[in-house]
Parts: sequence; C-alpha cells; structure tokens
Amino acid sequence: IVTCMDAWIHPRDAFDVELGDAHVIRNAGGSAREALRSIIISQQFLDTRVIMVVKHTECGMMGLTNEDAHAKIKNNLGVSADHIDFMGFEELEQSVRDDVAWLKEQDLIHP
Repeated sequence: IVTCMDAWIHPRDAFDVELGDAHVIRNAGGSAREALRSIIISQQFLDTRVIMVVKHTECGMMGLTNEDAHAKIKNNLGVSADHIDFMGFEELEQSVRDDVAWLKEQDLIHP
C-alpha cells in the first residue's frame, strides 16, 4: 500500500488488514514515484504482487508547486532545493491515475 504520510490516514484501519499483512510505504502525497525503490524491494525480496495507491482528500501536497516549496526552503534555510521535485499535484483522482499508469510503465515492477 503506497499512501500518504499524513498521520490521520491509517491503512490498517481503512482496509482491515492486520499487522504484517501488507507493506505500507508512506511519503508526502502517497507518491508511487517516490516509493519505487521500496516497491521493488517488496516485490523482489518479499514476494509482494499487489500494489495499491491510496491518496486522500485535503492532502497538503495538493496544490503545492515546486516554486512555492523551493521559495519556502530558500527563505527558511537560506539554501537552494531547486534540484528537488516535490511532486505536488492539482487533482486527487488524476494523481492516482497518473501514478498507476506510471507504475504500469516500469520494467522493474511486476505486472
């Protein structure tokens, strides 16, 4: 289960899975791209075959632009983060569709 790091979303409760039944990969916005390394490890070494991408409403990554993130970091820390793609998104359902389509294109992911 690839999902957001937001503290109020808990996949175990949402999907009625017990501890140890699923690998939960969490990051800001539930980005499949950011989770790729963990997904590969889960599939290749732990025999996972099903991938779920779960995002949620009112996510802080929705509407976040790289420009805003870069400016905030520069202002707060005095250093540039311009080399980082913060992977914000505009529309929740489209973001899930985009992540699933992207996963299907990856040669390192089991179909």
